[in-house]
Amino acid sequence: MQVAFIAVTLVAIVINAAESVANFARIPFVKANAAAVGVPESWLPGLGLAKGAGALGLAAGLAGLQPVGVAAAAGLVLFFVCALVAHIRAKVYYNIAGPIFFLVFSIAALALMIAH
Repeated sequence: MQVAFIAVTLVAIVINAAESVANFARIPFVKANAAAVGVPESWLPGLGLAKGAGALGLAAGLAGLQPVGVAAAAGLVLFFVCALVAHIRAKVYYNIAGPIFFLVFSIAALALMIAH
């Protein structure tokens, strides 16, 4: 269980940190995905901040601050549920695997953070 907790949490940290940087850098694929689902480009820094805060909170949870880790994982679950809803509302399915991928890791991190 400890190995799964560490591995899943590390992956969730890395992917959310990378997405945070991509949002702040306004990488073309991020801008295109946001535009496709109707999210204004001006929101990208805020979305990047949320993902970055989630990654930092998961790192705090991994370091022993379980309540912070649980809150961060729960926040990421909520974030990616909203992303999934945005894709479905906009009928943008060609890249829906992205939010699903992030949501699955967020749920797994949350479950393992609670169990730890």
